[in-house]
Amino acid sequence: MRAGRARTLPGSSTSKPEIVTERKCEPKFDSRQSSQRRAYGYLGAVARIVPVGQKRNTIFAPRGIQYSMRKRSGIIGFAVVVQSILFLTHYFIYKTWTFSPATSDVATSPWLPAVVAILSVSFLAATLLAFRYSNPVVRTLYRIAAVWLGILSFLFLAAAGSWIVFGVTQLAGANVTFHQIVEVLYAAAVVCGIAGVLNAGWTRIRWITVRLENLPESWKGRKAALVSDLHLGHVRNGGFLRRIVAKVMIEKPDAVFLAGDLYDGTAIDAARAAEPLRDLRAPHGTYFVAGNHEQFGDDSRYLRAVAGAGVRVLHNEKVDADQLQIVGVPYNHALHDDHFRSVLRQIGVDRSRASILLTHAPDRPHIAEKEGISLQVSGHTHVGQFFPWTWMARRIYRQFVYGLSRIGTMLIYTSSGAGTWGPPLRLGSSPEIVFFQFE
Repeated sequence: MRAGRARTLPGSSTSKPEIVTERKCEPKFDSRQSSQRRAYGYLGAVARIVPVGQKRNTIFAPRGIQYSMRKRSGIIGFAVVVQSILFLTHYFIYKTWTFSPATSDVATSPWLPAVVAILSVSFLAATLLAFRYSNPVVRTLYRIAAVWLGILSFLFLAAAGSWIVFGVTQLAGANVTFHQIVEVLYAAAVVCGIAGVLNAGWTRIRWITVRLENLPESWKGRKAALVSDLHLGHVRNGGFLRRIVAKVMIEKPDAVFLAGDLYDGTAIDAARAAEPLRDLRAPHGTYFVAGNHEQFGDDSRYLRAVAGAGVRVLHNEKVDADQLQIVGVPYNHALHDDHFRSVLRQIGVDRSRASILLTHAPDRPHIAEKEGISLQVSGHTHVGQFFPWTWMARRIYRQFVYGLSRIGTMLIYTSSGAGTWGPPLRLGSSPEIVFFQFE
């Protein structure tokens, strides 16, 4: 509380003082949530006493409320943009299908526009419900809408391709009707969608041989498992995690790394979903760092659930596992060069010994390399899951989008992940569990 101060109001003939009292509570800041202002942790209030007869109409809103309003308006704006894109995409696919009369009556059926309209709002509606509710009805609706969103991507490409192929056939003088082209390409799109769903459910086991300088003799011949991006939520839940844990434990790894996005961010009983992690045991520890999906909001309930299942949650810290340094930095502390560099320097990596950095995304490997890390293990990219997002992911992350690569003296492995986000489809990428064999 600051003491009141008296000052003369401008233009006041009576020169009566205005008493201004200000009270401010500084914001509470949780270092684990650097990307989020805690709206309820900051209140600003200003009380003023003015001479009789003079009006003051200014209303001072608490800053926490202002932040909450800005956040809500941002979410609404984002939802409007996404829904507009979905409307336009469905409209384009529908108009391409109905452009040329078909031999069947599907194109002119009165129910088709209604079905397309419902499908166009299905994913956004299911997503909004999924963030608030967790029950069998919502989970079923979300799964159907998510699969449809993936097939929609292929149908959009098929619709665009239909016009291109039709133009080429017309130039070539081929006797092919437009709707014949549409039928073939739309059928191919649906087949791709189904294949993508089946492929996303087939988890591969990858073995990677890693040679690290200054690796302790005790670690030569040992193995470690890497699992990332399970995205537990309405599509995949504790049953999926239980199957992944069983696959990992068959190989009896000496250490296990969980590279974030264990949760999808939708409504879920976090502790119950994490229960299978109790069976994920390794002689030299099981380690977890938070990903961006845990840190959409308050990540504390996820971290408590993971720690409660017996997994070591690493937060800007280093653990010595039989002379091997294991470093963990969560997603929101590895977003910016300067902060990431500062975190690694505070951790204090011993350059004379081998080290493994566990962080969610392969965003800044050049920083990790300069700070003396031997091997970075990450996930996050999903390799885009399916085209055209696979192309976009490769454009963004380039050589670090997937697999083992090198930058300077540091190795980096980016996993494609075990689960999926959004559409439960993979085409052009595969879900995986990775095992490192140290030499």
